[in-house]
Amino acid sequence: MAALCISFLFQLFFCLVFSLPTGRNSICGYKSCPATNPSMLNVHLVPHTHDDVGWLKTVDQYFYGDRNNIQHAGVQYILDSVIDQLQKDPARRFIYVETAFFYRWWKQQSQSTQRIVTQLVNEGRLEFINGGWCMSDEATTHYSAVIDQMTLGLRFLNDTFGECGRPRVAWHIDPFGHAREHASIFAQMGYDGFFFGRLDYQDKARRMKTKEMEMLWRASESLTPPVADLFTGVLPNGYNPPEGFCWDQSCDDAPIRDDPDLEDYNVDEIVQLFVNTSYKQAAFYKTNHIIMTMGSDFQYENANLWYKNMDKLIKYVNALQAKGSKVNVLYSTPSCYLQELNLANFTWPLKTDDFFPYADAAHDFWTGYFTSRPALKLYERLSNSRLQTCNQLEVLGGPKSTSGPFGEGDSDTMKRAMGVAQHHDAVSGTEKQHVAYDYARRLATGWAHCEILVRNSLAVLSGSEAPRVFCENLNISVCPLTESSHKFSMNVYNPLGRTVSWPVRLPVNGSAYNVTDSTGKTVESQVVPLSKSTKEVRRNRGYAKGELVFQVEAPPLGYSTYIISMHKDEPQASSAKPTATRSIQNKFLKVTFDDTTGLLSSLTNLETNQTIRLTQNFYWYNASVGNTESPQTSGAYIFRPNSSDPLVINKTAEIQIVTLSNTVQEVTQWFSPWVSQVVRLYEGRKELELEWTVGPVPVADGLGKEVITRLETDIKSSDYFYTDSNGREVLERRKDYRPTWDLKQTEPVAGNYYPINSRAYIKASVVQPITSALFASWDDKHQLTVVTDRSQGASSLYNGSLEIMLHRRLLHDDFRGVGEPLSEPGEFSDGLVVRGHLLLTLTPPDTAADVHRPLAQGMVLQPLLSFQDGTPSANTKLQFSGLQADLPPAVHLLTLSQWDKDLVLVRLEHQYEAKESKTYSQPVTVNLQKLFSTLKVLGASEMSLGANQWKEDMNRLQWNPEKTSKPLPLSAKDPSPGEVTLNPMEIRTFLLRVQQL
Repeated sequence: MAALCISFLFQLFFCLVFSLPTGRNSICGYKSCPATNPSMLNVHLVPHTHDDVGWLKTVDQYFYGDRNNIQHAGVQYILDSVIDQLQKDPARRFIYVETAFFYRWWKQQSQSTQRIVTQLVNEGRLEFINGGWCMSDEATTHYSAVIDQMTLGLRFLNDTFGECGRPRVAWHIDPFGHAREHASIFAQMGYDGFFFGRLDYQDKARRMKTKEMEMLWRASESLTPPVADLFTGVLPNGYNPPEGFCWDQSCDDAPIRDDPDLEDYNVDEIVQLFVNTSYKQAAFYKTNHIIMTMGSDFQYENANLWYKNMDKLIKYVNALQAKGSKVNVLYSTPSCYLQELNLANFTWPLKTDDFFPYADAAHDFWTGYFTSRPALKLYERLSNSRLQTCNQLEVLGGPKSTSGPFGEGDSDTMKRAMGVAQHHDAVSGTEKQHVAYDYARRLATGWAHCEILVRNSLAVLSGSEAPRVFCENLNISVCPLTESSHKFSMNVYNPLGRTVSWPVRLPVNGSAYNVTDSTGKTVESQVVPLSKSTKEVRRNRGYAKGELVFQVEAPPLGYSTYIISMHKDEPQASSAKPTATRSIQNKFLKVTFDDTTGLLSSLTNLETNQTIRLTQNFYWYNASVGNTESPQTSGAYIFRPNSSDPLVINKTAEIQIVTLSNTVQEVTQWFSPWVSQVVRLYEGRKELELEWTVGPVPVADGLGKEVITRLETDIKSSDYFYTDSNGREVLERRKDYRPTWDLKQTEPVAGNYYPINSRAYIKASVVQPITSALFASWDDKHQLTVVTDRSQGASSLYNGSLEIMLHRRLLHDDFRGVGEPLSEPGEFSDGLVVRGHLLLTLTPPDTAADVHRPLAQGMVLQPLLSFQDGTPSANTKLQFSGLQADLPPAVHLLTLSQWDKDLVLVRLEHQYEAKESKTYSQPVTVNLQKLFSTLKVLGASEMSLGANQWKEDMNRLQWNPEKTSKPLPLSAKDPSPGEVTLNPMEIRTFLLRVQQL
């Protein structure tokens, strides 16, 4: 049975609810694979289409085949045509990847067509690969959103086709670099292998020479092997067919003309070319099996062209076997190819790093998209937070949350919108402008559906059905209710499994307010003036004169209510003034400024008595427009500055406002009309906040600009720095170095950029043996960590420095297909203005994770604020928690989502790496029976990470690595039924049968 299963009857009940039968005659999966010839070179032809869930056209336009003047592509016709052709020959195969498209198509089909498709799936002739809602980007996505979009797609396939709909292979043929955390996620979801198309051109050349195009990827340093081990293969031609063998209507290659009585008979020519191509490819791989991807972007709209020629190719190539040929061609799938590699029982090279950054030529590094479309990247991240809140409140509020006093609400619309947003041409920022608008519109529509659900749920939990509003523009100090009301209440919902405190800033027009919490206790508050940049950005959309600042606290998975009433409405006489200041500080941190330049000069941790020199400024790289060495320009994908030295925006910062109060201390810095920053220390907080505002980026000078902020310290980092992988485990980086091969660096800036999803840091490093003299001068106690609010590109190009790219505005396309410059017009068509936050912590390295782990989780899952005018009624419940108590500090509630009427999906995660924290990098146990305050757990069963298999049924293929790393200690086990033990970096997934209390 599963590790936690209350009873056999309950497990049986789950199985009946969760999985549809595949039918008696199902021979899908590995059982459906065609026979191969062990004495020959077996060439696996894999018919496929790569259907971007938005890129040059929107999702809807791609599905229907609209706006073909942009790109000829119609997904509905592809599926229509493929299903028709598969029925004509049982040997034919096809794989499909993007569930978002297949879901749409399936809903439109007749029952007879659905029966035909189900039979094709049950016989392994139509096979789903990857299976997520989209093929997600790997650089700019957060792991929680990746898991959600995979779960969404996998559940549809399981509900529709049962076990035969379960993908065995992950397939990321187009993403522009590959993250280790993605491989770990795929392994934990039960995938047997992973194939991709793009890797660095130097890495590929080396692997081809050494026959290391296929390997075992050890994707976690914390999880005990083989939990996160994943067999990984690099496809030979990206995801395209070999040259000369593309038979789509969009291709120009010659068809096989096999009638000798007609002109241009070419069978012998085509066959010989194919045999030669096969042997050439086989020279780079270890076994007598090779794979050929027969398809490409939006191909197979007329599938007959493909299958008719592939049928002939197989026939005529295999006919040569009678004359001694050793080439055997067959229709196949990635899983059938994978099975043959596994049966070969070879040993495989072991990889432990990742595949970033990716370059396809000497001056063509795909590192610009780490930052492209920064506003969309933030909106996607905030939408993820809102989706988790929506999912949680659907469970906590019960049935009335989806059908209550405020109407019909749902979380499904938001799930689908977020699923599409993870696509590798969505959150990546590599789509056309009109498509970016469409992604944002979908997220807004999803939130509109969730808003109703949240209103209903909070009405149920609080007992108040008074109208509730959400202020979408608080980042620019606009909220009509708080600006106009003299008395209102604010609900603070906390989606984290621990009590949080959070600084709140509300646009107001009074000079003093009385703020009380849910117990009636007065909360210290302060009205501070608006910055000049905020006044300019909002452009008459609000009329607030200041911001009311105070700290809120909310219980785990619950809310607190704050009542705010105006105390004075006369014009404020603030203590804020434009004056010079040498420092600001709170209980934990002290920040100093240079009197001459107005820039930061030092940061001190008052708790640990640490001080570092810290300067910070803003720069821009002049985007290359190509030169005689290479025509490559900077664009949506590519980062190519024309110089390694960026231009400083201003060597000094004008100090415009200094606010010194018990609630917050902040300094506003003005660098130029298009760059400003607020340096902020909130009372009781251990991080320094930098709120930057950049834009509209000027381009009247004809120069594209890639804007960065650079932090410079006296930390001796020795060219080492550290970045997170999709928001989870951290990887060590080193300037001008790759762990896998001897790098020939050709782009000293772009070639050292890496994606960060939630954090990056530098710390003291020693690269030579420690002598007594060196030890005496070596200071190893400092780690500077930067937590971000969205995915960005980052690097450390100088000892003790860390730079982060914030914004990009370019004037040229980079010739990678998008066909337009990355120059976002913004709301007023004069260029996009972007605002964001960086949180800085200074700690000893051995305690750094204790601070940055919860800080990053709090940035990803932010409290949701909602407002009601007036005073709450006497019977309103002002505070609520969905948990009986705070979760242990190492435990994160990753998922709480309604699965079915009485079924709830729960994921618990250990958020620390092994050996990362002396305090928290230990196994920790949680009792599911004592977890929730309003739900009684009647039974539980453990599942794979993707929630499409019972954990006990996961039986992955096993692989032999050529070398093994140092073994990790065995994982701790569950002490008793009902108790769940989490080891460092472990995520465990459960279906709970619950009853509302």
